[in-house]
Amino acid sequence: MSKDIILGAIRRGLRRGPLPEDQAMALRARLTAHPRHLIPARSRVPRPEQIALFIRNIEKEFGTCTRVPDLAAIPDAVADYLAAQNLPTDFAMAPHPELESIPWATRPLLAQRPGRAQATDVVSLQHGYSGIAETGTLMLPASAHRPTTLNLLSDTFMVVLRATRIVGAYEEAWDLLRAENHDARSGGFMPRNVMLVTGPSRSADIESTLELGAHGPRRLHVLLVDDDPAAL
Repeated sequence: MSKDIILGAIRRGLRRGPLPEDQAMALRARLTAHPRHLIPARSRVPRPEQIALFIRNIEKEFGTCTRVPDLAAIPDAVADYLAAQNLPTDFAMAPHPELESIPWATRPLLAQRPGRAQATDVVSLQHGYSGIAETGTLMLPASAHRPTTLNLLSDTFMVVLRATRIVGAYEEAWDLLRAENHDARSGGFMPRNVMLVTGPSRSADIESTLELGAHGPRRLHVLLVDDDPAAL
């Protein structure tokens, strides 16, 4: 749906006529420019410190992270993590080409089921789109290759993320999403859903006692692929 259709519907709902041209121009400029708000200085650091900040913030928010040199090391890292947590070796996995290209046969006891998560899944593996260093947040836009159910239904949520996809601030993650979703591959449409995940699900609503897994996964584990030479 175009911006003109959306704005026209709002005007009709408010029983207003067309905006004066100067206001219309100002509004169009505001929608096009994506102006920056105040960006915290903590994310404006050299690349190695930015990656380290991302990891620290994940751990501060009760998540965990394992760094691996390449995608070929993912099966060992997954198997080690599941064994350390005494978890089953079968899991739902995003049907993303990058995840499907991983040499899973090197760990034959791991059983992946590509597709959406089911309510009975204990473990899921998602493909990470971007990481935001300032808060240790994962950006996970929905797509056929990145089902949203994987982010919500399992008790243990694992995410494969490339270090090159980590940015400093939220604004930079949205810039990346806009740039990559306004080309021929997507037909110019943004994803219908974008989840921002900071740590496992938790709540302290009842007697101020922190409970992990209140509304989703109780564990978040990031498998960070060190593919950024500037961060090493």
